[in-house]
Amino acid sequence: MTILTRPLFGNSAQTRKIRVLVVDDSALARRAIVDALSHDAAIEVVGVASDPYVARDRILELQPDVITLDLEMPRMDGLTFLRILQEHHPLPVVVVSSLTQAGSEMALAALEAGAIDVIGKPDGSRSLGAIARQLAHVVKAAARSQRSRLREVVNEREAVGVAAESYSDKQILLIGSSTGGVEALRYLLPRLPAGLPPIVIVQHIPAHFSRTMAEHLNALCPYQVREAVDGDDLRSGLCLVAPGDFHLVLTKKAGRGFGVRLTRSPPVHYCRPSVDVMFRSGAEQAGANAVALLLTGMGSDGARGMQLLRGAGARTIAESEESCVVFGMPRAAIELGAAEQVLPLQRMPQAVLRALAEGAKR
Repeated sequence: MTILTRPLFGNSAQTRKIRVLVVDDSALARRAIVDALSHDAAIEVVGVASDPYVARDRILELQPDVITLDLEMPRMDGLTFLRILQEHHPLPVVVVSSLTQAGSEMALAALEAGAIDVIGKPDGSRSLGAIARQLAHVVKAAARSQRSRLREVVNEREAVGVAAESYSDKQILLIGSSTGGVEALRYLLPRLPAGLPPIVIVQHIPAHFSRTMAEHLNALCPYQVREAVDGDDLRSGLCLVAPGDFHLVLTKKAGRGFGVRLTRSPPVHYCRPSVDVMFRSGAEQAGANAVALLLTGMGSDGARGMQLLRGAGARTIAESEESCVVFGMPRAAIELGAAEQVLPLQRMPQAVLRALAEGAKR
């Protein structure tokens, strides 16, 4: 399937609305996505396509900035189309995937294949309208993304050589991420050794997809990674991922150590789970015993919480622009003075181990 033979972006891309092409075989879904995006003044839906073959022609004709892509379509599935598209002429793609186990697996595969982000597709067009704000947010993040930055570091290998016994059982590693974060975590976590203090992750991801993400990470890491359950106790060698649509709050156990509580309190920065919620609880419960990372993502979620963590004596590290897919959340933290260090993704494994080893000596 031949896709593209000429550039898609004109010189006026920075001064006009974000041009979106909607690709979905369901007429109801196409209409709902168009309606949802049309409410945002910064976005213009320039066309729709019922399958990848129609989408190929629409791309050449309309030169969109971002594509929303269903994965389950006739004639050619969305994942195959995405791989062809990224090989011949990469475009920012937001996947709109069904909230099923199969949909979750395909969505994670799409992120690995080059999609910028993923939105859960609820049943029925009315439900899609209910996530209009989130969909617009993700489309705008995709338009500003630089996924090539992540591709430049993904094949690098960095030794990790700090002995596990150097760490304290009072410590904890907190990680927040959003757009581009699934692939950043896929790079970072396998490069951290077994025997670390507990790790807690808030990644902006739809409900139902977080468990699949945790399972994929668990297969890559030398320690256990799983989706958090309300009331979980944290321990060395365990990494917990906040479930989609639940805030995760760190709690102090009687005696020593930490636990987690899951809540459905209102979204923060339009996000649930929110990095700020997790970081704020980390400042309160762990203080100087925490090491916190803020990775790629649009917006400012996590910046204020990281500021509180640094004020409480925690070690704080923000991802630098050179490796971020979207340099939004880390930028906000840096501008607040919340980040003690600003590093590209490939330098973070050793920085984390140094911070933990130094913290254990306090």
